[in-house]
Amino acid sequence: MKKTLLKAATALTAVALLGAGTASAEKWDMPMGYSASNFHSMTGAEFAKCVTQGTGGDLEIVTHPGGSLFKGNEIKRAVQTGQAQIGERLLSAHQNENPLFGVDSIPFLATSFADSIKLWKAAKPEFDKLMDDQNLVLLYSVPWPAQGLYFKKEVNSVADMKGIKFRSYNTATGRLAELTGMLPVQIEAAEISQAFATGVADSMVSSGSTGYDRKVWESLTHFYEVDAWLPRNYTFVNKDSWGSLSDATKNVVKGCASIAEYAGYWRAVQYQEFTIGQLAKNGMTVAKAGSKLKGELEGIGAKMTGEWLEKAGPTGKAIVDAFKASK
Repeated sequence: MKKTLLKAATALTAVALLGAGTASAEKWDMPMGYSASNFHSMTGAEFAKCVTQGTGGDLEIVTHPGGSLFKGNEIKRAVQTGQAQIGERLLSAHQNENPLFGVDSIPFLATSFADSIKLWKAAKPEFDKLMDDQNLVLLYSVPWPAQGLYFKKEVNSVADMKGIKFRSYNTATGRLAELTGMLPVQIEAAEISQAFATGVADSMVSSGSTGYDRKVWESLTHFYEVDAWLPRNYTFVNKDSWGSLSDATKNVVKGCASIAEYAGYWRAVQYQEFTIGQLAKNGMTVAKAGSKLKGELEGIGAKMTGEWLEKAGPTGKAIVDAFKASK
């Protein structure tokens, strides 16, 4: 990891040298939905610093983590309409707009970091087109660690989940709740701790990272490693704001975005082991899902995959086929 960060720091210095002599100073606000301590927010903060330094201050990006400027579900619309110039959001949060936004959350399709890269590579050309149609420009994307299940009690089968209030954050998690008999409750990341503490929700599917950031051991007791999928966050800029930049500034932003994607990926890899260890250290029961639960979840995953492919049509099928061919 030290070598990885050294490479990123070296690259940042190189990008900074490109920034001399760009046009008049401009300030961009970057709303982000997760807490400042979350590794996605940390990656975004370093990206912003890279751009600010790389352009010699001609383009300053100021991050606003934790939903402090716009709530998570408001960020994309704010950037589309120019209320903010740039933002970061969970990719699958917009699956209700277009099924392609849920490609990273197809259960048990891409269940490792290596597979996550391959799936994103297959999907990215279509996302570039989709972003363009929505007055946005895609800059970079970073995966979360693999998703596991959090509960307030021991769970050994889908039957044990019936009636549990389940934190939902996208179409896929809402459907998972329905198929397992749980009760979906829409809760943004910044509201997780309060939701669990007050009993609004008693379970969720998320990474060890989210559990660690929100100290869920204060309310929940069990974490099951199921490696359901590796969702992604993505960072995007308003197309009009992007078009107003000089070519030199665009090159700096692109260079910093590449560094952010690289560094963010390796942060996620490192963070997975660390955060799961922290859940156990703070008293949670951490274990692999039992064979019965795993088998039942995989059956549900197959059903959800079929549903997604039906909605996504030929484009979705082409992405999945290309991903499978790359394995």
